[in-house]
Amino acid sequence: MMRWVSLAAAAALIGAVAVLPAHAEEASMPRQAWSFAGPFGTFDRAAAQRGFQVYNEVCSACHSMKLAYYRDLSGIGLSEEQITAVAAGKTVGDIGDDGAPIERPALPSDHFKSPFANELAARAVNNGAAPPDLSLIVKAREGGADYLYALLTGYSAAPTNMKMGDGMNYNKYFAGNQIGMPAPLSEGRVTYGDGTPASVNQMAKDVVTFLAYISEPETEMRKALGVKIVLFFLLMSCVTYAVKRKVWADVDH
Repeated sequence: MMRWVSLAAAAALIGAVAVLPAHAEEASMPRQAWSFAGPFGTFDRAAAQRGFQVYNEVCSACHSMKLAYYRDLSGIGLSEEQITAVAAGKTVGDIGDDGAPIERPALPSDHFKSPFANELAARAVNNGAAPPDLSLIVKAREGGADYLYALLTGYSAAPTNMKMGDGMNYNKYFAGNQIGMPAPLSEGRVTYGDGTPASVNQMAKDVVTFLAYISEPETEMRKALGVKIVLFFLLMSCVTYAVKRKVWADVDH
Protein backbone atom coordinates (compact mmCIF):
# COMPACT_ATOMS: atom_id res chain seq x y z
CA MET A 1 0.00 0.00 0.00
CA MET A 2 2.79 2.40 0.98
CA ARG A 3 4.51 1.59 -2.32
CA TRP A 4 1.46 2.70 -4.32
CA VAL A 5 1.13 5.87 -2.21
CA SER A 6 4.77 6.72 -2.92
CA LEU A 7 4.32 6.12 -6.64
CA ALA A 8 1.22 8.29 -6.66
CA ALA A 9 3.01 11.07 -4.80
CA ALA A 10 5.92 10.89 -7.25
CA ALA A 11 3.54 11.06 -10.20
CA ALA A 12 1.78 14.05 -8.67
CA LEU A 13 5.12 15.77 -8.12
CA ILE A 14 6.17 15.15 -11.72
CA GLY A 15 2.85 16.50 -12.92
CA ALA A 16 3.23 19.59 -10.77
CA VAL A 17 6.70 20.25 -12.14
CA ALA A 18 5.39 19.79 -15.66
CA VAL A 19 2.81 22.54 -15.25
CA LEU A 20 5.12 25.10 -13.59
CA PRO A 21 5.50 28.33 -15.59
CA ALA A 22 8.16 28.08 -18.25
CA HIS A 23 11.52 29.42 -17.16
CA ALA A 24 14.18 30.76 -19.47
CA GLU A 25 17.37 28.72 -19.39
CA GLU A 26 20.60 30.39 -18.39
CA ALA A 27 22.87 30.87 -21.39
CA SER A 28 26.39 29.50 -21.38
CA MET A 29 28.83 32.23 -20.41
CA PRO A 30 31.06 33.36 -23.31
CA ARG A 31 34.81 33.53 -22.79
CA GLN A 32 36.66 36.75 -23.51
CA ALA A 33 40.28 37.46 -24.40
CA TRP A 34 41.72 39.58 -21.58
CA SER A 35 45.08 41.31 -21.77
CA PHE A 36 45.74 40.47 -18.11
CA ALA A 37 45.04 36.74 -18.46
CA GLY A 38 47.79 34.12 -18.40
CA PRO A 39 51.20 34.06 -16.69
CA PHE A 40 52.54 36.91 -18.84
CA GLY A 41 49.38 39.03 -19.04
CA THR A 42 49.41 42.75 -18.28
CA PHE A 43 46.69 45.34 -17.88
CA ASP A 44 45.71 47.38 -20.91
CA ARG A 45 46.25 50.87 -19.43
CA ALA A 46 44.06 52.64 -21.98
CA ALA A 47 41.19 50.20 -21.38
CA ALA A 48 41.60 50.46 -17.59
CA GLN A 49 41.48 54.27 -17.75
CA ARG A 50 38.33 54.14 -19.85
CA GLY A 51 36.96 51.61 -17.37
CA PHE A 52 37.62 53.98 -14.49
CA GLN A 53 35.66 56.64 -16.38
CA VAL A 54 32.73 54.22 -16.70
CA TYR A 55 32.91 53.37 -13.01
CA ASN A 56 33.21 57.03 -12.02
CA GLU A 57 30.36 58.25 -14.22
CA VAL A 58 28.01 55.27 -14.03
CA CYS A 59 28.75 52.58 -11.46
CA SER A 60 29.83 54.80 -8.55
CA ALA A 61 26.28 56.15 -8.20
CA CYS A 62 25.32 52.84 -6.55
CA HIS A 63 28.44 50.71 -6.00
CA SER A 64 31.22 51.41 -3.52
CA MET A 65 34.88 50.36 -3.65
CA LYS A 66 35.71 50.55 0.03
CA LEU A 67 39.06 48.73 -0.23
CA ALA A 68 40.46 50.91 -3.02
CA TYR A 69 42.35 54.19 -2.64
CA TYR A 70 42.51 57.04 -5.12
CA ARG A 71 46.29 56.60 -5.16
CA ASP A 72 45.74 53.13 -6.68
CA LEU A 73 44.90 54.89 -9.94
CA SER A 74 48.62 55.34 -10.51
CA GLY A 75 48.69 51.69 -11.51
CA ILE A 76 46.49 52.34 -14.56
CA GLY A 77 48.70 55.18 -15.76
CA LEU A 78 47.21 58.29 -14.16
CA SER A 79 49.75 60.92 -13.09
CA GLU A 80 49.97 62.31 -9.57
CA GLU A 81 48.33 65.54 -10.74
CA GLN A 82 45.45 63.65 -12.39
CA ILE A 83 44.89 61.52 -9.27
CA THR A 84 44.88 64.60 -7.06
CA ALA A 85 42.31 66.24 -9.34
CA VAL A 86 40.09 63.13 -9.36
CA ALA A 87 40.20 62.90 -5.57
CA ALA A 88 39.59 66.62 -5.08
CA GLY A 89 36.35 66.27 -7.02
CA LYS A 90 34.91 64.23 -4.15
CA THR A 91 34.17 65.30 -0.58
CA VAL A 92 34.75 63.00 2.38
CA GLY A 93 33.95 63.23 6.06
CA ASP A 94 36.69 64.05 8.53
CA ILE A 95 37.28 65.55 11.98
CA GLY A 96 38.36 69.18 12.22
CA ASP A 97 40.97 70.61 14.58
CA ASP A 98 38.21 71.48 17.03
CA GLY A 99 36.93 67.90 17.05
CA ALA A 100 33.79 68.70 15.07
CA PRO A 101 32.88 66.66 11.95
CA ILE A 102 33.70 68.39 8.67
CA GLU A 103 33.55 67.73 4.94
CA ARG A 104 36.73 68.22 2.93
CA PRO A 105 38.01 67.45 -0.58
CA ALA A 106 39.33 63.91 -0.82
CA LEU A 107 43.06 63.23 -1.01
CA PRO A 108 44.92 60.52 -2.98
CA SER A 109 45.39 58.71 0.35
CA ASP A 110 41.63 58.44 0.92
CA HIS A 111 39.47 55.45 0.10
CA PHE A 112 37.08 55.81 -2.83
CA LYS A 113 34.01 57.63 -1.62
CA SER A 114 30.98 55.40 -1.10
CA PRO A 115 27.67 56.52 -2.63
CA PHE A 116 25.76 55.81 0.60
CA ALA A 117 26.47 56.62 4.22
CA ASN A 118 25.89 53.02 5.30
CA GLU A 119 24.32 49.74 4.24
CA LEU A 120 20.89 50.63 5.60
CA ALA A 121 20.84 53.79 3.49
CA ALA A 122 21.87 51.75 0.45
CA ARG A 123 19.06 49.26 1.02
CA ALA A 124 16.50 52.01 1.58
CA VAL A 125 16.91 53.37 -1.95
CA ASN A 126 17.45 50.04 -3.72
CA ASN A 127 14.29 48.12 -2.92
CA GLY A 128 15.85 46.47 0.14
CA ALA A 129 18.97 45.11 -1.61
CA ALA A 130 22.32 46.81 -1.04
CA PRO A 131 24.44 46.99 -4.23
CA PRO A 132 27.60 44.88 -3.78
CA ASP A 133 30.95 46.53 -3.17
CA LEU A 134 33.15 46.26 -6.28
CA SER A 135 36.59 46.24 -4.63
CA LEU A 136 37.02 42.46 -5.00
CA ILE A 137 34.07 41.66 -7.25
CA VAL A 138 36.18 40.06 -10.00
CA LYS A 139 37.68 37.62 -7.50
CA ALA A 140 34.44 37.12 -5.57
CA ARG A 141 32.29 35.89 -8.47
CA GLU A 142 32.69 32.51 -10.11
CA GLY A 143 33.84 33.12 -13.64
CA GLY A 144 35.57 36.35 -12.64
CA ALA A 145 36.00 38.85 -15.46
CA ASP A 146 34.09 36.69 -17.95
CA TYR A 147 31.06 36.55 -15.66
CA LEU A 148 30.99 40.31 -15.04
CA TYR A 149 31.29 41.04 -18.75
CA ALA A 150 28.49 38.57 -19.52
CA LEU A 151 26.30 40.08 -16.81
CA LEU A 152 26.76 43.64 -18.10
CA THR A 153 25.96 42.63 -21.67
CA GLY A 154 23.30 40.02 -20.91
CA TYR A 155 20.25 42.30 -20.55
CA SER A 156 17.40 41.82 -23.00
CA ALA A 157 13.62 41.57 -23.13
CA ALA A 158 12.21 38.66 -21.13
CA PRO A 159 10.72 35.69 -23.02
CA THR A 160 6.99 35.99 -23.44
CA ASN A 161 6.35 32.82 -21.40
CA MET A 162 8.35 34.05 -18.38
CA LYS A 163 6.68 35.91 -15.53
CA MET A 164 8.94 38.66 -14.17
CA GLY A 165 8.83 39.85 -10.56
CA ASP A 166 8.03 43.45 -9.73
CA GLY A 167 11.03 45.70 -10.39
CA MET A 168 13.07 42.84 -11.83
CA ASN A 169 15.01 42.87 -15.10
CA TYR A 170 15.76 39.97 -17.43
CA ASN A 171 19.42 38.94 -17.78
CA LYS A 172 20.24 35.70 -19.58
CA TYR A 173 23.50 35.19 -17.66
CA PHE A 174 22.23 35.93 -14.14
CA ALA A 175 21.19 33.00 -11.95
CA GLY A 176 17.42 32.71 -12.29
CA ASN A 177 17.48 35.27 -15.12
CA GLN A 178 15.89 37.96 -12.94
CA ILE A 179 18.07 40.73 -11.50
CA GLY A 180 17.08 43.82 -9.56
CA MET A 181 19.75 46.05 -11.13
CA PRO A 182 18.54 47.74 -14.33
CA ALA A 183 20.88 47.63 -17.30
CA PRO A 184 23.62 50.10 -16.27
CA LEU A 185 25.11 50.54 -19.74
CA SER A 186 23.58 51.87 -22.92
CA GLU A 187 25.05 53.01 -26.22
CA GLY A 188 26.96 56.28 -25.76
CA ARG A 189 26.41 56.37 -21.98
CA VAL A 190 29.87 57.96 -21.60
CA THR A 191 32.05 59.97 -23.95
CA TYR A 192 35.58 58.65 -24.12
CA GLY A 193 38.31 61.26 -24.31
CA ASP A 194 40.39 59.13 -26.69
CA GLY A 195 37.54 58.90 -29.21
CA THR A 196 36.81 55.19 -28.65
CA PRO A 197 33.16 54.44 -29.56
CA ALA A 198 31.25 53.85 -26.31
CA SER A 199 29.30 50.73 -27.26
CA VAL A 200 27.86 48.54 -24.52
CA ASN A 201 30.39 45.80 -25.25
CA GLN A 202 33.30 48.27 -25.22
CA MET A 203 32.23 49.91 -21.95
CA ALA A 204 31.66 46.51 -20.34
CA LYS A 205 35.10 45.26 -21.32
CA ASP A 206 36.75 48.48 -20.17
CA VAL A 207 35.07 48.63 -16.75
CA VAL A 208 35.78 44.93 -16.13
CA THR A 209 39.44 45.54 -16.95
CA PHE A 210 39.48 48.36 -14.41
CA LEU A 211 37.73 46.25 -11.76
CA ALA A 212 40.15 43.37 -12.40
CA TYR A 213 43.01 45.76 -11.67
CA ILE A 214 41.31 47.08 -8.51
CA SER A 215 40.65 43.53 -7.31
CA GLU A 216 44.34 42.64 -7.57
CA PRO A 217 46.56 45.65 -8.33
CA GLU A 218 49.73 43.65 -7.63
CA THR A 219 48.97 41.19 -10.47
CA GLU A 220 51.75 42.33 -12.81
CA MET A 221 54.34 42.49 -10.03
CA ARG A 222 53.36 39.02 -8.82
CA LYS A 223 53.59 37.55 -12.31
CA ALA A 224 56.97 39.18 -12.96
CA LEU A 225 58.27 37.83 -9.64
CA GLY A 226 56.93 34.38 -10.47
CA VAL A 227 58.78 34.34 -13.81
CA LYS A 228 62.02 35.36 -12.07
CA ILE A 229 61.61 32.62 -9.46
CA VAL A 230 60.97 29.96 -12.12
CA LEU A 231 64.04 31.09 -14.08
CA PHE A 232 66.09 31.07 -10.88
CA PHE A 233 65.09 27.49 -10.08
CA LEU A 234 65.83 26.41 -13.65
CA LEU A 235 69.28 27.96 -13.41
CA MET A 236 69.95 26.36 -10.02
CA SER A 237 68.78 23.00 -11.36
CA CYS A 238 71.31 23.25 -14.17
CA VAL A 239 74.06 24.30 -11.76
CA THR A 240 73.18 21.48 -9.35
CA TYR A 241 73.25 18.93 -12.16
CA ALA A 242 76.62 20.23 -13.40
CA VAL A 243 78.11 20.04 -9.88
CA LYS A 244 76.77 16.53 -9.45
CA ARG A 245 78.41 15.45 -12.71
CA LYS A 246 81.69 17.05 -11.64
CA VAL A 247 81.72 15.47 -8.15
CA TRP A 248 80.89 12.00 -9.38
CA ALA A 249 82.90 12.13 -12.60
CA ASP A 250 85.73 9.88 -11.28
CA VAL A 251 83.48 7.35 -9.63
CA ASP A 252 82.99 4.09 -11.51
CA HIS A 253 79.25 3.45 -11.78
